[in-house]
Amino acid sequence: MINNTLSSYTVSTPPIDTDLDLTDIGQKDIRQLESTLSFSPSLPLSVFGRQTWLVFAAAVFLVTVPVFVEAPIVRSLPSLSLALTGFWVWLSFTLMSRPATYVWGDLLLGFSSSWLAGAIYWGWLRWEPLWHLPVESIGLPFACWCLAKNWGKVGNWFYLGSLLGTVLTDVYFYIADLMPYWRQIMIVDADVVPQILQNALTQVQTPWGQTWAIILALVLLTVGILPLGRKQRHWYAFSGAVLSTILVDSLFLLAAIAA
Repeated sequence: MINNTLSSYTVSTPPIDTDLDLTDIGQKDIRQLESTLSFSPSLPLSVFGRQTWLVFAAAVFLVTVPVFVEAPIVRSLPSLSLALTGFWVWLSFTLMSRPATYVWGDLLLGFSSSWLAGAIYWGWLRWEPLWHLPVESIGLPFACWCLAKNWGKVGNWFYLGSLLGTVLTDVYFYIADLMPYWRQIMIVDADVVPQILQNALTQVQTPWGQTWAIILALVLLTVGILPLGRKQRHWYAFSGAVLSTILVDSLFLLAAIAA
C-alpha cells in the first residue's frame, strides 16, 4: 500500500541544458565583477586612494632624480650612466613579475626611458641644445606602442608627462633666447658659470621673459592638475611628472639667483 502511494508521486526537476557552457558563465561573472570595480565611485578612494597618491609622489621623485643623481654621474662616467639603464629595465621587469609590486615596476620602466635619454644627451651631446628634444623623445615610439596595446599605462604616462615638461621648458628657452647661455655653460670652466647664470637671469627678468614664464607655468599647472580628478594611477603618474617640472625649473631659478 505504502509503495503504491509513493509511486504515485514524482519529483519534478528542472531540465538540464546540456548546451550550457560553464566557462562562459565564469567569464561573464568575471566581466561583471570587473565592471563593478571599474564603476564603483567609492572603491578607488578606499582601496586605491593611498596608492594613487604614492604613485604621484614617486613620479615627482623620479623626475627630480636625474637632476641631482644622474647629472653628476653622467658628466664624469657617461658609460656607467648608460649601463645603468639596463639595471633599471631589469629591476622594472622583476617588480612587474609580482602582482604586489607590479605598479612600481611599471612606473620604473617609464623612468628607464627618461634615464636612457638623459644618459645619451648629457653624456655626449650636451653642448648642442638642438639635440635635446630629439634625444629626450627616444622612448616616444615605444610608449605610444605600449599605450595602443593598453599595456604599461602607469610608466608610459609618466614618461609622456616628463617629456611634456621637458618640451615646455625647452620652448621657454627658445622664446626667452636662453640657448646661447646653455651652450656657454657647457664649455666654460666651473668658476665662470655663476656669471653666465646671472646674465641668463637678467634675460628671464625682462617683461618678455616673465610673461612667457607665467604663461608656460599656467599651462603646466592646468595640464598637471586636471588629470587628478580621474582617480586613476596612470593619470597620477602623468600629473606628478608634469607638476614636478615646475619644481625642477624653480630650483634652477633659485640656483641662478644664488649665483
